[in-house]
Amino acid sequence: MDDAPTFAAMTEQDRRLEGIARDERVRLLDFIRRRVPDPSDAEDIVQEVFFELVEANRLLMPIEHVTAWIFRVARNRITDLFRKKKPDPFSDATLDDGEGGLLGIEDLLPSPDAGPDAVYARGVLLAELEAAIRDLPAEQRAVFVAHELEGRSFKELAAETGTNLNTLLSRKRYAVLNLRARLQSIHDAFTGT
Repeated sequence: MDDAPTFAAMTEQDRRLEGIARDERVRLLDFIRRRVPDPSDAEDIVQEVFFELVEANRLLMPIEHVTAWIFRVARNRITDLFRKKKPDPFSDATLDDGEGGLLGIEDLLPSPDAGPDAVYARGVLLAELEAAIRDLPAEQRAVFVAHELEGRSFKELAAETGTNLNTLLSRKRYAVLNLRARLQSIHDAFTGT
């Protein structure tokens, strides 16, 4: 007797998978979007999860609780995504200059060669940046300083501190958001916006 699934059974399995995909897609996508900022990455992860489900079914892998399985696979794909992506260093951050070009952090600071007013403004901005970094919550400040100013990798920091890599990434993200919010008003005061 042959253990291979019959055509009718395969068709039933295909219908079952299609129903699962239809029923769980929105909920799964919402789950992923809460954890992944880029919508295209979220869509890619959804596709990967359902592809893995089809592959597991094709290989006749027993999946007892399909919904729990797809969410576990989604969490694993999210972790993989964050491991692949390197966060942009704060010093590499750019802003649109309104004319199709990009301005880096150094471009936003007045040149020290532009005279005494520029030297003063640069000093004020750098002092405000130092104060803003100093005022960050301790955990955010430690990650920000280690990664941005000391050039240490998140992997190295995770190994040294025993802190989860995603926790370190999150702390750095919040540090950058806090710094941007705090420094926006001083930037606006100098640029007149």
